[in-house]
Amino acid sequence: MFVSVSDPFNILKDPKLSFLASALDPQQVQQQFQTQLCYRFNRNQKLQLQAIRVIRYKPKRRCLIEYDVVIEQFGRIWHTTWIGKVRAKGLNPSTYQLQQILWENGFQSDSSDGISVPETIGIIPDWQMWLQRKVTGVTATTLLAPTEGLELCRRIAQAVHKLHRAWILPQRCHTINDELDILNDRLAKVTQQFPQWEQRLERVLARCDRLAATIAAPKFCGIHRDFYPDQILVDGSRLYLLDFDLYAGGDPALDIGNFNGHLIEQGLRTFGNPDALLAQQNALTDEFIQLSDKKFHHSIEVYTTLTLVRHIYLSTQFLNRQAFTEKILELCEQRLENSLLKFV
Repeated sequence: MFVSVSDPFNILKDPKLSFLASALDPQQVQQQFQTQLCYRFNRNQKLQLQAIRVIRYKPKRRCLIEYDVVIEQFGRIWHTTWIGKVRAKGLNPSTYQLQQILWENGFQSDSSDGISVPETIGIIPDWQMWLQRKVTGVTATTLLAPTEGLELCRRIAQAVHKLHRAWILPQRCHTINDELDILNDRLAKVTQQFPQWEQRLERVLARCDRLAATIAAPKFCGIHRDFYPDQILVDGSRLYLLDFDLYAGGDPALDIGNFNGHLIEQGLRTFGNPDALLAQQNALTDEFIQLSDKKFHHSIEVYTTLTLVRHIYLSTQFLNRQAFTEKILELCEQRLENSLLKFV
């Protein structure tokens, strides 16, 4: 059977990913699937590879590869697609295991509350890859607009609250000091690119330190830590949580603040108004607080501001966002000043 192969990024020219040559070779892929994933299939099942596609690529760091496969058993045939996640620095089995545990403990595709994660398929050590089943849907980003998405945001709050209550032991912790360290590192890079902003950026960092000190010591739990609209896939009434690479023990308010910070940036960049998605922020926050505790309200506001500060740097990394860098900086300066006035 002919197997189509698509690699628009030419990843094999990347010296950090050249080991993936066999992952794009149909014959070797078929062999790896039959040997490494045989435990998933009984002797009456047959698996046939149909297509290979590299769908995402970050130079020298990671890529995603889709594999279309056909499975046959007793004359019944069904088609499915698996997504292989590859990291240049090595396989990350803990993320695979976390997603597998979530799937097996209330996050399966038919969970009664409509909150799921994609099913894990297996690990291919030679390719530093683990596989998950591709699920249908669209990212929440595409469904949020100034007059749309309020109910979706309430559902998203329920989804992340469910993750926080899963009580899966993290392998690392992430504190407010870690957040500040990240900001110091990222804004140092911005200063190198825009030395005329050095004093402004130093003031922003100093104010971030002062604002962070106003957060009460949180009760840690497992948090997503990279929670924003692109990490939610919406398939009708079902939500899929994606990408647990940064999962850690931390303050649950961070996930909501991170999400809200992205909504502010999205509103500014997409609709020309940082408050364009304010109603969605409020719906997310109010639902989360109702499910958890009103004491999180201040921490959410702080993490929202810190996330927006990180977007100063993020805006410099994408050509279509660089026009907004100074606008984000101005917005951060204003938010930090207003927030700190409450504590004077």
